[in-house]
Amino acid sequence: MKRWLKISFSLALIAILMIPLAACNNDSAKEPKKLEKVRIAEVTRSIFYAPQYVALAKGFFKEEGLDVTLTTTPGGDKTMTALLSGGADVALVGSETSIYVYAQGSNDPVINFAQVTQTDGTFLVAREKIDNFSWDQLKGTTFLGQRKGGMPQMVGEFVLKKHGIDPHKDLTLIQNIDFANIANAFASGTGQFVQLFEPTASIFEKEGKGYIVASFGKESGHVPYTTFMAKESYMKQNKETIEKFTKAVYKAQQWVESHSAEEIAKAVEPYFPDTDFEIMTTVVDRYKSQGSFATDPILDEEEWNNLQNIMNEAGELPKEIDYKTLVNTEVAKKVIKK
Repeated sequence: MKRWLKISFSLALIAILMIPLAACNNDSAKEPKKLEKVRIAEVTRSIFYAPQYVALAKGFFKEEGLDVTLTTTPGGDKTMTALLSGGADVALVGSETSIYVYAQGSNDPVINFAQVTQTDGTFLVAREKIDNFSWDQLKGTTFLGQRKGGMPQMVGEFVLKKHGIDPHKDLTLIQNIDFANIANAFASGTGQFVQLFEPTASIFEKEGKGYIVASFGKESGHVPYTTFMAKESYMKQNKETIEKFTKAVYKAQQWVESHSAEEIAKAVEPYFPDTDFEIMTTVVDRYKSQGSFATDPILDEEEWNNLQNIMNEAGELPKEIDYKTLVNTEVAKKVIKK
């Protein structure tokens, strides 16, 4: 009898000890999965990249199990250095940079896998208000352009040539001023026209320092102006991660497409604490109305060819690169289909 009591007591004790253990197992089962880290290097902080900030602000990356960190690495060269050296997993930068890297003989090419913007993001700003602007009014003037070899400058020259203007003969072209100082140079009296990004163009207009007279984005047509890209080796080793990342980007693109400029500005506001909300809304509306934000992540062949044509016109295309060599649309198409 005593032996039976001892056995019963022992069994009861084991059962009691197992209860908290089971509870622990249940608790651990309820714990969220550890998020996978992905590091983005963006070429600049710009409202032009609104879908990226929406994906972050609305938690679309987290919904896909990704812990995304964002670092601004000013300039395409620095952004690509961060990507190639392993300082970043994904870069948000102009597609022309992937061509430059490939042309230098990289054995691990950078692949474009998700497009974010599909037009140029700059505007032509005049010092004086012009009611009926025509491009030939630039002839004989001083034009403050963008840095030589950069996508804005190449698009600028492409558009001028499209309108019968030789940028190196028909006007005085200034393109030796650092990107960060172009707006200040114009504000202090240099040039009669300037090529500016937002929100500077709208701020100048609001302050009466200049007037937007044309959009280079409308004039140049669709190009893969800014895309998410990664090294080929990273994409092969992290196929699931790239798919989740692209899915989050697509969610953000659809959200931007279906919401108002004011709602988009409100969503991305935390990333632009020093920008006036009214200006931000104006900028978003301007980009959205001219179709600058890609509505899906697919970079198509026509856009790729247009990019290389623009680079070639500017004398900056090192060599023609086949579309399938540096563009992967399989992931984007899979995400959209799902």
